[in-house]
Amino acid sequence: MKKKTLVIGASLKPQRYSNIAINRLVNYNQEVVAFGLKEGVVAGVNIDTNLMPYRDVHTVTLYLNAERQKAFYDYIISLQPERIIFNPGTENKEFQNILKQNKINFEESCTLVLLGTNQY
Repeated sequence: MKKKTLVIGASLKPQRYSNIAINRLVNYNQEVVAFGLKEGVVAGVNIDTNLMPYRDVHTVTLYLNAERQKAFYDYIISLQPERIIFNPGTENKEFQNILKQNKINFEESCTLVLLGTNQY
C-alpha cells in the first residue's frame, strides 16, 4: 500500500540517513516528498526548500533534532498526517505531547528498519 511520505531534514549527502531513507522509500514504491535546506534531487525526488502545502501526507519522517523541530510544529500539524516517525536522535517529548493533543499518531522508530522488516 502506498503511503505518501514527507521527509523533513532531507539531505543531498548520500551518507545521511535522510538521503538513504528517500532512496529506500522510492525503491519500495512509496510516494515521497522532501523538505531540506538545499534544493536538489535525490532518487528522482525534488527537495523543496520552502514548506509546501502537500496534500494526503500519510507519514512524516523526521531527520531534525528536537530543537530544530520547533519551527515545524504548526506546519506538520496542518498537514494532518496519519503518523509521525521520530527516527533515532529526533525523539521529542514536547512535540509528542502536542501531537497527542491533536490526535496524530507517532512512533519512535527508524524508517529504514520499518521498511526493511515490512512494517512500514
